[in-house]
Amino acid sequence: MEMIDVFDENNEPLNYSLSRDEVHEKNLWHRHVSCWIINNEGKILLQQRSLSKKRNPGLWSKTGGHVDAGEEVLDAAKREVFEEIGLKVDDDKIIQYSVYKSKDPSKNFYVYNFIFISNLKEEEYVLQKEEVEQVKYFDIEELEQYKKDNNSEFSFSKWEQDDFDYQMELLKEYRTKLKEV
Repeated sequence: MEMIDVFDENNEPLNYSLSRDEVHEKNLWHRHVSCWIINNEGKILLQQRSLSKKRNPGLWSKTGGHVDAGEEVLDAAKREVFEEIGLKVDDDKIIQYSVYKSKDPSKNFYVYNFIFISNLKEEEYVLQKEEVEQVKYFDIEELEQYKKDNNSEFSFSKWEQDDFDYQMELLKEYRTKLKEV
């Protein structure tokens, strides 16, 4: 059973843990990690969720998941990326850039967003079949257009629009820095 820590609305620990299902049923504040994978060309890797997943099967999303009870946020991000796509991330390939507080009152969570640098080809990732159907690199503008058009081939997991827009701008800034180097 997956246990996760419970927090207050200010992201302060309440010093107890509950099962993932209980936290969701009671709509308690908790933490997620969300990991963008970017290559030196400035393309973003997304994963298609397994078709057998209970929530959002077949939809496209970033790599990530819940922070386990007692786990540090960065450790959770590294764990999720390794478990889901087989990428072991070195500390010098990590950029933490934001913490997002959900504005949806029916979903109380904080998301710690990271950018990880990887130049693996799509076929080089080792996918956890229970979690991931496939991975694909996208241009940032391509992602924006697919989301805007509600493209059926690349339908995304539920993504609050203001958070999506904010993260796209951060990724564009980082892509610009990559090109300057």
